[in-house]
Amino acid sequence: MSLSEPDHELVVAELGREPTAAEAALFENLWSEHCAYRSSRPLLSAFDSEGDQVVVGPGDDAAVLALPTPEAADAPAGERDADDYGDTYVTFGIESHNHPSYVDPFDGAATGVGGIVRDTMSMGAYPIALLDSLYFGDFGSEESRYLFEGVVEGISHYGNCIGVPTVGGSVAFHDGYEGNPLVNVACVGVTDADRLVTATAEEPGNKLVLVGNATGRDGLGGASFASEDLAEDAETEDRPAVQVGDPYAEKRLIECNEALVDEDLVVAARDLGAAGLGGASSELVAKGGLGAAIDLGAVHQREPNMNALEILLAESQERMCYEVAPDDVDRVRALAERFDLGCSVIGEVTDGDYVCTFDGETVVDVDAEFLADGAPMNDLPSTEPAEPERDLPEPDLGDAFEAVVSDPNAASKRWVYRQYDHEVGTRTAMKPGDDAAILAMRETAAGATPDDPEPVEDGAGAADGTDDATGVGLALSSGANPRWTSVAPYDGARAVALENATNLAAKGAVPLAAVDCLNGGNPEKPDVYGGFEAIVDGLADACAALDAPVVGGNVSLYNDSVEGPIPPTPTLAVLGTRAGYDAPPARLDGDAAGDSELLVVGHAGDGLGGSAYLAAAGGSDRFPTLPEEPAAVVSSLAAVARHEATLASHDASDGGLAVALAELVDDDAGADVSLPDRAAAFEETPGRIVVQTTDPDAVADLAGDLPVFRLGEVTTDGTLSLSVGEESIAVDADAVRELRGVIDRELA
Repeated sequence: MSLSEPDHELVVAELGREPTAAEAALFENLWSEHCAYRSSRPLLSAFDSEGDQVVVGPGDDAAVLALPTPEAADAPAGERDADDYGDTYVTFGIESHNHPSYVDPFDGAATGVGGIVRDTMSMGAYPIALLDSLYFGDFGSEESRYLFEGVVEGISHYGNCIGVPTVGGSVAFHDGYEGNPLVNVACVGVTDADRLVTATAEEPGNKLVLVGNATGRDGLGGASFASEDLAEDAETEDRPAVQVGDPYAEKRLIECNEALVDEDLVVAARDLGAAGLGGASSELVAKGGLGAAIDLGAVHQREPNMNALEILLAESQERMCYEVAPDDVDRVRALAERFDLGCSVIGEVTDGDYVCTFDGETVVDVDAEFLADGAPMNDLPSTEPAEPERDLPEPDLGDAFEAVVSDPNAASKRWVYRQYDHEVGTRTAMKPGDDAAILAMRETAAGATPDDPEPVEDGAGAADGTDDATGVGLALSSGANPRWTSVAPYDGARAVALENATNLAAKGAVPLAAVDCLNGGNPEKPDVYGGFEAIVDGLADACAALDAPVVGGNVSLYNDSVEGPIPPTPTLAVLGTRAGYDAPPARLDGDAAGDSELLVVGHAGDGLGGSAYLAAAGGSDRFPTLPEEPAAVVSSLAAVARHEATLASHDASDGGLAVALAELVDDDAGADVSLPDRAAAFEETPGRIVVQTTDPDAVADLAGDLPVFRLGEVTTDGTLSLSVGEESIAVDADAVRELRGVIDRELA
């Protein structure tokens, strides 16, 4: 990829001369789709990003959110005011590393984790959790399995080594990702008002200091590479554009960053990601309306004879750029040395242009704001997606059940998450494998301080029966469903938002905010861009209706290969809150079988479009009708899940009620359920949970306007007995495990 002729003419007009080679390469990368969002930025204004909980919204390395107090944590965000939020902040961000993960699945995925963790650090936060949302071609494809195994290994290696738990996420398989997998990673960090840092340079005369690994030649042109379709020979030709990670250096950088923030030595910070030093330093000063004077020769390097362009654009990992007051430089250098990290004073903030010199020669002299924000936006044609007809086959019930339960999209992801250390850090209260993860934010408990975040043991409550030691539970869910958005991009994206919010609600939490990773194909194709527009609008409308502001995100386009474009894929990561850390499991309680009932709460949508059932059986259908007031739905479902009589709670998503019921069954707990027809058994309308309760009247009261239906009885035989219309099947827990264990079995 090179600077296009129209862009070249614009740069020449601004500079009044031909750009140098280094300037041309900088503009090529920073004006690429990956960095400048040229095809998507005009659409992103649809998102609502404001709220009392939002401390820092879109535009920085990560968003910053204030957590509610424990007393307000169960209330929907739309019903809180500014006084309901405390002094504990969390950061939230998401990134993609799609093309690199195809070329080199291990390093591509690993460095994606490293990048989003450094985005978290640059806000003055300590990373506490990761979520990964992964998308691959058909599970039966040898290449898809190779990519799947390599990506999971890369994520687990990097995350485990740096001590940040991977607590949740999603995995989807779809033939639209053949030749172009997606790797989307979100990170949560913790900080407070005193430790908060931004990526906005503040004062001319302050020094720019580079801390971390030495700069090499890896990752050259990574930003421009991410803005092109993948070619047939990408695995070999584009290998130099993929970075190589060093998680042990990242761990030292995390701890060094923490020490720098502790001592208030950081004025502003930016991690070195896309476009390397050139991207980080120019964006840092541009956000402050300032400039910089940088000596590229001062950058610590690990390879000999590097030229200016290589030093400027290499995307070598584990590096941070800090703005530091002159009097603090020696202390920064001393801390870097303590953690065995390189440290270079590479220049200073100025009130002029962005200027880089090398060997006494000026190689870059441009206006920083023009470089960072001057790329013209694209005005692209689009075609609206068509709605499918209704054509419903009716295979044998047993065959249909086996197909959806063993579908790799609905099957157990234990093979994935057992490779992750999801408990390091001691916050993980609800582990992977359930609807949502829950982190214990003990610093929000009454009486907690930064030095003593857990002042008394859980359970040592006050006289009124409350637990003074219990703070806010932070619930997390992320993912998208490509079948939904392939069939109906707008409604499918709305369903993605509602599904993630329902995952939180099933554990008793309500949404606080969301971040998105919008993945699409080549936007220059009208049908592809039409689908992309639809997922943006659908996600924006749904998040606004859920009172979940979209506070940050990432866009990844040109995800095309020789196999064609990917499905429009709006990954959403949603963060929610509840009082306390306990939640009902997605597993039936056989001990309470005789004293409990099995209910489903929520509206059915009477449509099988985008379902695992139709993917297995063939045919087509419209997408299910979604509820009109999703915030009220989620609030009611969360209240049901929190009630003391709720013994188990699980959302209905991939595979519908049939799969949800199968997942609830255990060796000593089964269910005897009757459903009227195939749509009731297999439609995938989000906004519903299956509940085992000892007090069905309380569920009906808490559900409000939501319908509540009795599904059947909980049994002690460990068998799901399912009647659908005139057909019946019985499947025991061992058989369910065998069906759901397809990924473990095939990759063993």
